[in-house]
Amino acid sequence: MTIPQLIEQSAPRAFSFEVLPPLKGRGIARLFEDIDSLTKFNPLYINITTHRSEVVVKTDDDGLTRRYTERSRPGTVAVAAAIQNRYGIQAVPHIICSGYSKLETEYALIDLSFLEIRNLLVLRGDKAKHHNCFVPNADGHAHALELEQQINQFNAGRFADGTEMDACPLVPFDYGVAGYPEVHLEAKDADTDLMLLKKKVDAGASYIVTQMFFDNDAYFRFVDRCREIGINVPVIPGLKPIVTRRQATLLPTVFGVKLPDELVTAVTSCSTDDEAKSVGVDWCVRQAEELYSRGVKSIHFYSHNAVPSVRRVLQKLHNDEI
Repeated sequence: MTIPQLIEQSAPRAFSFEVLPPLKGRGIARLFEDIDSLTKFNPLYINITTHRSEVVVKTDDDGLTRRYTERSRPGTVAVAAAIQNRYGIQAVPHIICSGYSKLETEYALIDLSFLEIRNLLVLRGDKAKHHNCFVPNADGHAHALELEQQINQFNAGRFADGTEMDACPLVPFDYGVAGYPEVHLEAKDADTDLMLLKKKVDAGASYIVTQMFFDNDAYFRFVDRCREIGINVPVIPGLKPIVTRRQATLLPTVFGVKLPDELVTAVTSCSTDDEAKSVGVDWCVRQAEELYSRGVKSIHFYSHNAVPSVRRVLQKLHNDEI
């Protein structure tokens, strides 16, 4: 099923969460432990992030310093397959522009098609660490909209170079895109940002997952504005529990999100990160309770470095019955 179909048929208080592939050289056991701790709450699907290659400088045995391109977290396609095979839960790998050529994207689509993994989240991705702004890969895409077009073309039975496939994929890809209730950091303004989102939906995106937010009013205003301009696909709210005191200042700077004064005061008043983590869980529960009560069917949790907190949030939402 597609993600919108899963949500439509879901029980109340549905949710999904996001995982990262293990760092290169590490096993998958720890990842499975994290997933195991959350699957008891019956997630609708699990997102798997994708990470671009980065330039690293190394000194070789000959004493010369050279620049290499490495990917610290390979394995998105393999992790997606492992999750669906092990848990029987829909896996949703991220497909990104950043660091990938059209041909590399095509290879990923071929692999996913063979594995019958049909649900994707399509993103531009972050800039490289050694760049001041986003620079597309050689023969890559600069925008998620272009990536959508390649996926649409693949669904129609054509490769990126226009070559016809012998047969169309047995199961076409369905995909979602990202939305920003508080505007993307690089957007010219809120209206421009919203119109770009509409173009992505018009191109074929069947749902939207929002950037994290900490003020539910921002989400509800965003949904209203989407509906006003004809964006009628599901808008899945993304939540992340704060887990450290430092995040009160770090998250707004890095992600361009606003933290309500009440939350900032509560977090910065904490003496330890454990106290801040408790505040973050309680705030996230309050957000989730209101979202569900106002008709939201499914919430997406950003669980990177926050799996224990997400688990506690889910326990509280289930009245500690699990």
